[in-house]
Amino acid sequence: MADSRKGIVLFGELMIRLNAMNFERLIQAEELRVFYTGAEANVGASLANWGYEAIVVSRVPAHEIGQACVNYLRRFGIDTRHIQRAGDRLGILYVETGASQRPSKVIYDRKGSAFTEFDDSQIDWDALFKGKRWFHFAGTAPAVSESLVPILERACAAAKRQAVSVSCDLNYRRKLWSQKQAQETMTRLMEFVDVLICNEEDAAMVFSIHAKDTDITLGTLSRDGYHDVASQLVARFGFSHVAITLRESLSASINNWGALLHHDGRSFFSRTYKMHVVDRIGGGDSFAAGLIYGLCEGMTAQDTVEFAVAASCLKHSIPGDFNLVSLEEVRSLLAGGGSGRIQR
Repeated sequence: MADSRKGIVLFGELMIRLNAMNFERLIQAEELRVFYTGAEANVGASLANWGYEAIVVSRVPAHEIGQACVNYLRRFGIDTRHIQRAGDRLGILYVETGASQRPSKVIYDRKGSAFTEFDDSQIDWDALFKGKRWFHFAGTAPAVSESLVPILERACAAAKRQAVSVSCDLNYRRKLWSQKQAQETMTRLMEFVDVLICNEEDAAMVFSIHAKDTDITLGTLSRDGYHDVASQLVARFGFSHVAITLRESLSASINNWGALLHHDGRSFFSRTYKMHVVDRIGGGDSFAAGLIYGLCEGMTAQDTVEFAVAASCLKHSIPGDFNLVSLEEVRSLLAGGGSGRIQR
């Protein structure tokens, strides 16, 4: 019998993204475009758009910037009732969008953000997860503060008690914590995780598992190598599914994009899309959302990875971190409607 539960709980930091416009460099920018973001909220925006209840658990300051962030999430259908109002500042993400051979650049200003002081003493995690379908977090959540690790452990344990599936996107960010810190912390959290999402760099940096015969800078990707990485991850941690995104960065503007989903000892590879990249940030989160959607909808492993890759391919054409595409648009691309012709 299909699982009818539609509630997805997402735990992570919320931030303001300040983006240089028109491919300008930050050093020359005289105005910045405002977005609000967060890895887990990005996932939630997609799922809310596709008919799921996306519940973000986080913390923002109780002033106008914090309220603007909450309003932004509400605009896209995200449930914000479990966002705490406390702390002094919202973390900041400064971005300049690259083009051609110049890569995009991100500068973090997250130290001491409201989320780093998140307090779960008033949260009944079991009650929150009761009747829900899924719990998702990313590696950036524990990376910003050690105090969040035991909170995540309590949340994950409650999710498992309530028969809620748990997914994690490794999302290793060397600007936030060291390789040693990431390995120690994420290894602790993996005992709760059913579905792991990563790329080849995450697997190598966090768990010292490398894809054989692969050099993403040269555009060489080995399917056998990635199957081996996924198999090693399952053997070490017992995941039900491992998803690995396969990005070939030919330049900042042109990427080849695909993925594999490993399940029951087999690796299912998606088709590969050649993309003209408008905005790469949030691409991995849109893939995670597509993966969660496919698994919740009971799709086959092959159909799930195809849906997730198609959804995230479309995200790369949209400025900002949220993937604002409909199910119909994803299905159209899957059916071969990727010409970009005007819809009238």
